[in-house]
Amino acid sequence: MGGVPRNSANRREGAAPRDSADARKGAERLLAAIRDARRAVAFTGAGVSTISGIRDFRGPGGLYGEMDAEKIFGREQFDLDPSLFYKLAGPFVYSFGEKEPSVAHVALAELEARGLLRAVITQNIDMLHQKAGSRNVIELHGSPAMHHCLRCAGVRVGYEEAARVVRAGGMPLCPECGRALKPAITFFGERLPAGALREATGESQEADLMLVLGTSLAVYPAASMPDHALSRGGRVVIANNMPTHLDSRAAMRFGELAPLFEALRDLLRG
Repeated sequence: MGGVPRNSANRREGAAPRDSADARKGAERLLAAIRDARRAVAFTGAGVSTISGIRDFRGPGGLYGEMDAEKIFGREQFDLDPSLFYKLAGPFVYSFGEKEPSVAHVALAELEARGLLRAVITQNIDMLHQKAGSRNVIELHGSPAMHHCLRCAGVRVGYEEAARVVRAGGMPLCPECGRALKPAITFFGERLPAGALREATGESQEADLMLVLGTSLAVYPAASMPDHALSRGGRVVIANNMPTHLDSRAAMRFGELAPLFEALRDLLRG
């Protein structure tokens, strides 16, 4: 992990950009590494979406500071009283549709469209990677794109339909049994979606370059994805405004995402 000695393959080459000139130089190094990679993937966390105005859970001003997120997003609590989730988390989850992708989302989608990025593995549940145009998105923590009944097989309701009900003060209900529908978000107490975890692990193990963006690598098992890449000889690039336990093993390490990816987007479009 962080205490493992760095070898020549994982020697750090970058630092946090301090101004626009530094950001451009960092973006040039980053784009060169992406173009040289045989199989590049991205692993994203809340930092790519805070630029879009979506609050994170653990950072300064995050949701943990004002709500018991582990209870509100807890499966046991949802089974007991789903209204708590819809009342307290509803304004957060059902405002995602009003948000626009950040420059990081957009740049990653452009990299994929150019054949330079194989996949995006994300811890986020806000669906902004898809909104930006990314096609191969692996959602390790699920998303509210679909809601289902925990009792009746085959009942499915999409995000927009559920959001209209929640914004009106209600809960999306199963038309068969009347029970509250659950969004396909991985709640506390639930396992990660087996298919997504298997696919993400495979992509990580095959990647020779992984971009670790906007995550402090604190939530497991999702945070093990960069370790899978490193264990197979892949290089890791980290861009995050807080330290991670893999900083010493990063081939490049950047701080704030926005200036770096603004410069990267400009390079892609220039």
